[in-house]
Amino acid sequence: MNSSAHHLTSKLPQLPESIFSTMSNLAKEHNAINISQGFPNFEPDPTLIQLVTKSMKDGYNQYAPLGGIYPLREVIAQKIELLYGAKYHPQSEITITVGATQAIFTAISAFVWPNDEVIVLKPAYDCYEPAIIANGGIPVLIQLSGKDYQVDWDDFKAHLNEKTRMVIINTPHNPSGRVFSKSDMLALQNCLKDTNIILLSDEVYEHIVFDSNTHESASKYPDLASRSFVCASFGKTFHATGWKMGYCAAPAELMQEFQKIHEFNVFCVNHPFQRALAEYLKEPAHYLNLSPFYQEKRDLFLNAIQGSRFRFTPTQGTYFQLLDYSEITDENDLDFALRLVKDSGIACIPISVFNKDLADNKQIRVCFAKTSETLLKAAEIIISI
Repeated sequence: MNSSAHHLTSKLPQLPESIFSTMSNLAKEHNAINISQGFPNFEPDPTLIQLVTKSMKDGYNQYAPLGGIYPLREVIAQKIELLYGAKYHPQSEITITVGATQAIFTAISAFVWPNDEVIVLKPAYDCYEPAIIANGGIPVLIQLSGKDYQVDWDDFKAHLNEKTRMVIINTPHNPSGRVFSKSDMLALQNCLKDTNIILLSDEVYEHIVFDSNTHESASKYPDLASRSFVCASFGKTFHATGWKMGYCAAPAELMQEFQKIHEFNVFCVNHPFQRALAEYLKEPAHYLNLSPFYQEKRDLFLNAIQGSRFRFTPTQGTYFQLLDYSEITDENDLDFALRLVKDSGIACIPISVFNKDLADNKQIRVCFAKTSETLLKAAEIIISI
């Protein structure tokens, strides 16, 4: 059948292949060590897998309620109050989602109308802008400054106007690993006060922060919380990205609109996994121990590449580390990353693809959510470059 006869018009006509797919495919093709895409190469806790198996055997294999099973939403509400002091009603203010990506897309779909402006801080994870464009919105891109990606809050405020419908933030931040400080969150709160602007806060790495840093959730700040969708990921937290399990927390009046879209998008989320997570989350150590677990991996990797020609500042959060290669070559970061995978046998991510106007700061991103063996093998290659 000739589809061209239908005169199709794409909502996303200029969507390139994801850099993650590109680099992972090249890693396979060249048998390279893949420290590009953000997924662990080790298994989740066997206890959690046993809980999923038990849930299936116990018969929880049919539809779950639209917003998620109450025991899971209840323990999430308890977790949020424990960590951030914010109270969310399990029934009306928390929804279980198919990963954080679905939560982000659903929040945008529920509130962004054609020609609405949505502020996106660059570099940004690549799911934000397509979701805005698909809903007729206009992404307004603000580049974070310098190689450490700070926010110029005066510049940020200057971009707000009567067309601004939503602001998207991500902390801990992918790809930079930067963690928003308390002063950042207070500045954001000050910028948004007395407006009707919605905040979409992508907090999927909330439990992965290092050194003296703390995660400043939007839910900790009353005015921000009153306008925020806070999106989180069980896949990131429990080393199970393929499960696509997450959740979203927001005030009831916002969540009501969110669930209208959620109902006709996915209706509900994997039932036995919800039962398992509801039980697993009863032990706070399962998420509170994540930061030291990943800090050990970060430190192992950084100590192993200490003698390399790459420059770096230890990442504040996430399981990503930026490496500055400006003393090695003048190549742009995409060409450098392609050469590394083909000639050196190691796959990483060039940062320019996330920046406004593809700004090239001579940085690559590596993922240290890998086994010690993989990290040390990767370090050997990096030392040799």
